[in-house]
Amino acid sequence: MQGMFEPSRINNLIIRNRFIRSATYEGMAAEDGSCTMELINLVAGVAEGGVGLIISSHAYVRKDGQAGPGQLGIDNESLIEGLLQMTRNVHNRGCRIVAQLAHGGYFASTRLTNQVPLVPSRVEGFTVHPCRSMEEKDIREVIESFGRAALRAREAGFDGVQIHSAHGYLLNQFLSPAFNRRSDRYGGPVENRARLLLEIIDRVKAYLGQDFPVLVKLNCRDFQDGGLELGDSLEVGGMLQAQGVDAIELSGGSLASGRLGPIRSGINSEKDEAYFREEAKAFKEHIQVPLILVGGIRSFSIAERLIREGYADYISMSRPFICEPGLIARWESGDRRRAECNSDGLCLKGAISGKGLYCVTREKKEND
Repeated sequence: MQGMFEPSRINNLIIRNRFIRSATYEGMAAEDGSCTMELINLVAGVAEGGVGLIISSHAYVRKDGQAGPGQLGIDNESLIEGLLQMTRNVHNRGCRIVAQLAHGGYFASTRLTNQVPLVPSRVEGFTVHPCRSMEEKDIREVIESFGRAALRAREAGFDGVQIHSAHGYLLNQFLSPAFNRRSDRYGGPVENRARLLLEIIDRVKAYLGQDFPVLVKLNCRDFQDGGLELGDSLEVGGMLQAQGVDAIELSGGSLASGRLGPIRSGINSEKDEAYFREEAKAFKEHIQVPLILVGGIRSFSIAERLIREGYADYISMSRPFICEPGLIARWESGDRRRAECNSDGLCLKGAISGKGLYCVTREKKEND
């Protein structure tokens, strides 16, 4: 087994260590979705802090898929220049960066898009605003939108793309029986519910070739009634491997379930950490694709053990880097104290409120 601070490879992408910054929502983009210096500086700070790979903000591939204010966009060519500044700043610090491509589906904001959200099926109870069940024409257009967004990502200097199929957004909605009540070839058994995701991967690879890394973020479970469960998720993992996906980042929970894994609170000790570890173990027994594990990891000892014992190939975190951008450099220097993040989730409330992503708790301490 390679050490935590030795280089490794995903496809042709060389990563300087086993630590990855998981994508999040910063709320720092301009109104048109363009990258701002505020966002560039935040990402550059994490790169400077020693992480091996950054997965960027969840960026909408179409305007009708925008989920929140200040969300990054990658839906048109005018946004490439700002994204190029972001990737250059990351590369100049010896780090790599992958663009996360997303569509909000049910959770797209009609207030921001002035459009009716596209959904797999119209199901009552998830939103208060009207939605439109996607026809095959809409599906083909969404597939093309992901493909074109991947082309823009490469032009903007990203080292790969990650297809966001977790946390209750559109592609997770197609996978989830709670959202997907279709009776056509995109609904019913899991191989049909996975069809859209697989066709998007096909389109991306058709545009960019086999050497451009394509990652997928996938729920192990939705943790909601009628949602995606581990058995179906494992089947999807096998399909992704057969489709040539280069790595899977395993997460869980949904905006609809109230249990969105990456913003869970109450991570007070090592026993609370890595709350998807058993699901990760099942994935590692089922597939050979490199597995990235996210979900409440705060201690170097836990991260190292997860890699050593074969639960995952990479460790992914988000909130710890909001509080402490230099965490990985600190761990590499020999200071292996637990991450300073207390997992209160207040940082994301700042992003949603329009103030942008920052560690609210740390700022309060500094101002006291």
